[in-house]
Amino acid sequence: MPVKIRLSRQGRKKKPFFHIVIADSRAPRDGKFIERIGSYNPNTNPASIELNFDVALNWLQKGAQPSDTCRAILSYKGVLYKNHLLNGVKKGAFSEEEAEIRFQAWMKEKEDKIQIKKDGLNKTAESEIRKKLEAESKVKEKRTEAIALRNSELAEEAVKAEAEKAVKAEGVVAESKAATEVQAVEVKAGETSPAEVKEEEVKAEETAPAEAKAEETEKEVKSEEAAPAEAMTEEAKTEKAASEETAPAEAKAEEKAEEVKTGETAQEKEVKAEKESKDEPPVEEPKKEEKEEKTGDQEAGDKGKTK
Repeated sequence: MPVKIRLSRQGRKKKPFFHIVIADSRAPRDGKFIERIGSYNPNTNPASIELNFDVALNWLQKGAQPSDTCRAILSYKGVLYKNHLLNGVKKGAFSEEEAEIRFQAWMKEKEDKIQIKKDGLNKTAESEIRKKLEAESKVKEKRTEAIALRNSELAEEAVKAEAEKAVKAEGVVAESKAATEVQAVEVKAGETSPAEVKEEEVKAEETAPAEAKAEETEKEVKSEEAAPAEAMTEEAKTEKAASEETAPAEAKAEEKAEEVKTGETAQEKEVKAEKESKDEPPVEEPKKEEKEEKTGDQEAGDKGKTK
């Protein structure tokens, strides 16, 4: 069986890269190989290829058969085209110098195409980045506009609230001014202001304990002064009562003493009294009796006083 140029898989799951090897066609894919001549990584754009050009050309001239993927890789790198030119030189179609000139022209054209492709890929990547940035900037602008609208609405609401507060404050000030004016008018009319009333109440509350104490002391002093006077009045009352009780007895004793001095009996006095009553008018009798009673009472009072 002939020798083959093929790929040997390496790498992890979903991230493969390959080795370009010269191996026996009967060997497994990832088994033994004769020689490694390069690598292939399809994960990049464009795919990255590393190849030992001279060794690959030598194995082709010896008759090694490339696989389909390796054939595309060798064609991309110019190995197949160089082998074709060398076969033409062997047949005598053209010289080696002409073959080299043709190969260099092809390589330059191929490199230009690759560079154009890379430039196009870079431009597309940059354009995508720009589009993303523009989209992000538009989103940011919309957000900033929305935030500005919200802030403006909040500012308007705050201004309205401040205006309402100012109006309320002005109304309160006007009411307070009106109230103070009314109070001033009442004070001028003769009424005291609430502040003065409060001050008077405070003063009354402050002076109330002192006044209460002064009144208590005055009452104690008066009670102490009135106690002897009351005792004197009680003694005088008792003396009067005793004098009133002793007055009739003293009057009787005086009458008996007068009778003894004059030597007249009670019957004689009655006879004289009847005669006098017949001679004198009846109106004068009660006056004499009253005078006699008064004189008796006065004497009894004088005697009580002397006692």
